[in-house]
Amino acid sequence: MKVLIVGSGGREHAIAWKVSKSPKVEKIYCAPGNAGIGQIAECVDIGAMELDRLVAFAKEKEIDLTVIGMDDPLVAGIVDVFEKEGLRVFGPRKNAAIIEGSKAFSKELMKKYGIPTAQYETFTNANDAMAYLETSDYPIVLKADGLALGKGVLICHTKKEAKEGVKTLMLDKQFGSAGDTIVIEEFMTGREVSVLAFSDGKTVKCMTSAQDHKRAKDGDQGLNTGGMGTFSPSPFYTKEVEQFCNAHIYQPTIDAMAKEGRPFVGVLFTGLMLTEHGVKVLEYNARFGDPEAQVVIPRMKNDIIDVFEACIDGTLDQVELEFEDNAAVCVVLASKGYPERYEKGIAMSGFENFDGQDGYYCFHAGTKVEGDQIVTNGGRVVGITAKGRDLKEARANAYKATEWISFDNKYMRNDIGKAIDEVERR
Repeated sequence: MKVLIVGSGGREHAIAWKVSKSPKVEKIYCAPGNAGIGQIAECVDIGAMELDRLVAFAKEKEIDLTVIGMDDPLVAGIVDVFEKEGLRVFGPRKNAAIIEGSKAFSKELMKKYGIPTAQYETFTNANDAMAYLETSDYPIVLKADGLALGKGVLICHTKKEAKEGVKTLMLDKQFGSAGDTIVIEEFMTGREVSVLAFSDGKTVKCMTSAQDHKRAKDGDQGLNTGGMGTFSPSPFYTKEVEQFCNAHIYQPTIDAMAKEGRPFVGVLFTGLMLTEHGVKVLEYNARFGDPEAQVVIPRMKNDIIDVFEACIDGTLDQVELEFEDNAAVCVVLASKGYPERYEKGIAMSGFENFDGQDGYYCFHAGTKVEGDQIVTNGGRVVGITAKGRDLKEARANAYKATEWISFDNKYMRNDIGKAIDEVERR
């Protein structure tokens, strides 16, 4: 079969890598792709938001399955457009992708169906939001309602910071229309865990757990980013926590979406906070996480094509997801200055070091081919992923492998998975 993957990041590279392992697949295209994806697929110069061009391409090439990796086209309704043309596509429709596209919607859904989450209020007027902050407890969290590249969440420790945050989101429009509506919610403390799950609209099957590191600098300091690294599984996601989440979060969410006339087919990403008052939902996403996909997908035993098709066909209840009994850690190599200003077009080297290295992966994100060279083309450049028998070994392997790739202004966090050491010392 012929498969088209839509997107250009590390997540899409991980998906393409896994798809390439399926004996059912003879040809992979990726739009627009990146330098790494181009080594296993044919990259097509069509943007992820050029929905009509993507449909035309899929029809011209007689694509058997299209996999949508990115949030923007999902929220824009790419699945609806493909289905209207009779094309087979993996991902939630527009009316289901709203679970990520609108934080206000997802909070209301959780409130209506009793899914545990932080207390919150929603605002469409900056003055009303400012007035609410006068009597709030701090720290407090401000969230842009719409998509903001994973950066539209502000943790404010004082009233002054919070008011500046409202100004940034609603008046200065730092994230455009995403900040027209904002959610202000209580600040929760505890361990964060990310759980990705497949759904066919009725059944939900969870993948192995992971933990992201959102802040730019060591010690969870600095600005929010799209993710600076992750590890899988999370030692904090115990069997008891998993059982609670299955009963009170994952299945209830899928059931709630169905009851609302928005059946969710695709990957549901649930960001969890393990608080002293129990597990609560931080956020939902409507696709694979990035960089969570880079540690979860390499540990997956199943042929991913079988799982995609079961979701589309409504037969996910017949699939048993299997994951390797090991661990994986991903460390993102970024361009110095990310997530603010940074240079592009810097020559890279060392990719050959991964050749023949089982259990080591270099998933490209912000890269492109320029002449006969691979150069940087984004803030998050590559994700270096390594497996190990346990998290400690995987972490050591991943950091060893970060030395194999060279480019000027290379930056990374040095404490990805440090929480693992704390657990093992207990």
